[in-house]
Amino acid sequence: MDSPDKSRDLLRTLFDAIPALALAVDEDVRILECNAAVAGLLGKDRTTIIKRRGGEALHCLHSYDVPEGCGRGPFCKDCIIRDSVKQAFRGNGVARWRTKLELVRDGETVELYTLITASPFVYDGKQLVLLIIEDISEMVELQRIVPICMLCKKVRNDDQYWTDVEAYFKRYWDLDFSHGYCPACAAKEMAKLKQDLKQRS
Repeated sequence: MDSPDKSRDLLRTLFDAIPALALAVDEDVRILECNAAVAGLLGKDRTTIIKRRGGEALHCLHSYDVPEGCGRGPFCKDCIIRDSVKQAFRGNGVARWRTKLELVRDGETVELYTLITASPFVYDGKQLVLLIIEDISEMVELQRIVPICMLCKKVRNDDQYWTDVEAYFKRYWDLDFSHGYCPACAAKEMAKLKQDLKQRS
């Protein structure tokens, strides 16, 4: 049987292996623990992040709106992160939302498209929430601006070459397509087939 220290080391290693930002937070979105991705993004030691509210630690643009900080300003009422954590605390299970965060980095405002997941759990008799913040900006950009030919439906890739839609999505997203007919095309093909059979007979 593994010692408690060894089990803790394994859990810490697993937590740090999560590539997304992972934070254990209380009801006020105060950070009680975070993974290496959070510390790496902020360029700070984990100990300087602990006990701060999420918006303050992540440099949310609106956490500076009022002197009281994160969760106290007018924009905080509509904060998806806070709403997700509240839902998880109310016993509504796992909450998942897509949102755009506005963060301040080096004095510049940065927009980050994210997938927020809040999952409730109990630790040491206290109810907490595991908050996962995934950067999906690249995916959102892909969805927003895929240049496609309006006639042949080929897609222009990053190298300015035109390629089939299937090849494009296979290369960038490792997606495969199954092929079939939609009802309108199936009806057209059946009509063509019937016409061909009529002409042959």
